[in-house]
Parts: sequence; C-alpha cells; structure tokens
Amino acid sequence: MSSPAPIRWDRQIQRRLARGEESALGELYDQFAPLVHGLANRVLADQAAAEEITQDVFAHVWEHPESFDPAQGSMRSWIGTLTHRRSVERLRRDAAAGAADGEGEGAPLEPSSVEEEVLAAATAARVQYVVSSLPQALRETLLLTYFGGRTYRQAAKELGIAPATAKHRMRLGLQLLASALSTEPAR
Repeated sequence: MSSPAPIRWDRQIQRRLARGEESALGELYDQFAPLVHGLANRVLADQAAAEEITQDVFAHVWEHPESFDPAQGSMRSWIGTLTHRRSVERLRRDAAAGAADGEGEGAPLEPSSVEEEVLAAATAARVQYVVSSLPQALRETLLLTYFGGRTYRQAAKELGIAPATAKHRMRLGLQLLASALSTEPAR
C-alpha cells in the first residue's frame, strides 16, 4: 500500500532530520535500508561493502538533509541515487586499488545475519524482476549505467546512440524502477 502523499512525507521527514530528530532517521532507515543494501550489494556483489555503503548513505542523509530537493524527485529516488553513486565510486576505487596492487578478489565474507541476507536477496530479486520487465532499450541502458558502473556517455557509445538518448533512457528507466518498487508493501 503506497502512502497517499509521498511528497508531503518526504518534506516532513526532511524537516525532522534537519531538526536532528533521531526518530526520523530511524523511520527513514526502516523504510529504505532494504533498498539501499540490496542495490549496493547488487552493484558491489559484496555483503560487507554493501553494509558499509548503507551506513555511509544514511550518515550522509543524517548530516546533510538539506541536500534533498523534493523538486528533483522523491526521497526514495534521492536515496537510491546516493546509494548507486557511492557504490559505483567504491567499485571504481576498489578496482583501481586492486589493479595497483595486482590483487584479485579476496576470500568470501561471512554474512552478518541470515535475515539481512534474505532481505537483500529478496530486494535484489524484486529489482531484477522489475528491470527484466522494462522495454529492451531502457533495460540495456540501465544495465550498462546503473548496474554496470558506466557513465551515460560510455553507455551511449557502446549502444551506438546519442548521449542525450542514453541519459533520457536511464532517467526514464530509473523512474519506472522507482515507481514499481514504491508499490512494494512497507516492512
């Protein structure tokens, strides 16, 4: 069941965060932690790194609630964008460090809890289902940019389309993804 006034809720939670209300952060975390962790885990394929990104995203939201602009989109899409950006930065940083050190991937990490692993897997499966149901052009662009860590310009070159078209497809795909995921029942 979706909230009747998500924009109003977004603004209220932002004001509460700006006043330093810890309960607002708790509500936000309860609402979006599965999305953040699932997305970070999907991009990074690393539970521990996904947990760090989740903490980093919510720390940023707590410290900088004013950086959310309701005119630019929903709180959900803002948090998703933060998560993706931080995950891709981490992926690139780790890849650069691995190349500099000449190392491959390390040993697999233990999940912190079975519940978190199941929740992350469920969220990832939902995202995968929604992405797979998108039109092919949008799906290809999203897979290259959002999940593959490429810029929209790199994706445009690979797909043989104009950068503006890739950017439009990416934005539309993300809006459709956010819309589909927002219909998900609250936990």
